[in-house]
Amino acid sequence: MREVTATVLENVRIAEGVYSLTFAAEELPVNAGQFCMVGVNGFPLRRPIAICKSEGERYTVCYRVQGAGTKRLSQTYKPGEALSVLLPLGNGFSLEEGQRRVAVVGGGVGVFPLVAAIRQFAEEKQIYAYMGFRSRSSVCMEYDLRRGEKLVLATDDGSVGYHGTAVQAFMEDIEKVQPDAVLACGPTPMLRALKSATEGRGIPVYASLEERMGCGVGACLVCVCEKKDGTHARVCKDGPVFELGEVKL
Repeated sequence: MREVTATVLENVRIAEGVYSLTFAAEELPVNAGQFCMVGVNGFPLRRPIAICKSEGERYTVCYRVQGAGTKRLSQTYKPGEALSVLLPLGNGFSLEEGQRRVAVVGGGVGVFPLVAAIRQFAEEKQIYAYMGFRSRSSVCMEYDLRRGEKLVLATDDGSVGYHGTAVQAFMEDIEKVQPDAVLACGPTPMLRALKSATEGRGIPVYASLEERMGCGVGACLVCVCEKKDGTHARVCKDGPVFELGEVKL
C-alpha cells in the first residue's frame, strides 16, 4: 500500500449519478477486488472506492454520488488536478485452478469491483455474469462486463434485460451453468438472497462486502463485521472479500 499523489486524467458521468474517474499514479500491483481511499479536499476522511481497472500507471475507479464528498469529487476534480490516493488496499478475489466455470453476480455499485474480476479472470476461466441495475439509466460498464462467456443484465423495472434481480437471473441459470465458484458484490439484501439461494449446493461464494470505512487500513474499526464463528473481522484489512458462508449478514 502506498500514499500517492495522482493526476486526474478523466472524471466523467457514465450513468445516472455514477462517475468514472481515471488517474495516473505510480504503477503498483493490483488484484481484482482491491480498493483505494481517495482524498477529497475539505473532508477529513477519504472515500473508499473499488478499483475497476489497473493498466500500468493508469487506474480507473467508479463511484456513485451519494453525499457531499462524492458530489465535490464529481464536480471539482478535472483533468490535471492533483488527487491524494491510498492504494491498493484489502484482499481481493482469488480462484483455484480447478474452479473453471465462474458465475459473477453483482448489483448497484457492487458491479464495479466485479469489472476488475472479469477483466482479470476472463482469459483463463469461463465467466457467466449476472449484473443488476435499477433501470436502463443506471446501466454502465457494459463493454467490460461482456468479456466473459455470457452477460445477463437485470433491471428492477424491466427496462433492460431480465426483469428482476441479478440473483434471480443467476438462479434461473444455475443448473445450466453449474459454476465451480461464484464471485459477488452488492448491497447486503442481495448478498443475503444469494447466500440463501446457494446454501447446501456446495458452491463456494466469494463476496466483497460493502461497509462504511474510516481509515481503510484496519486501525479505526469502523468496518468490523461479525463472522459465523463469533469472531470479528475488519472488512478493509481482512477483506473486503470473504467466503460468504463465513460472515453474518
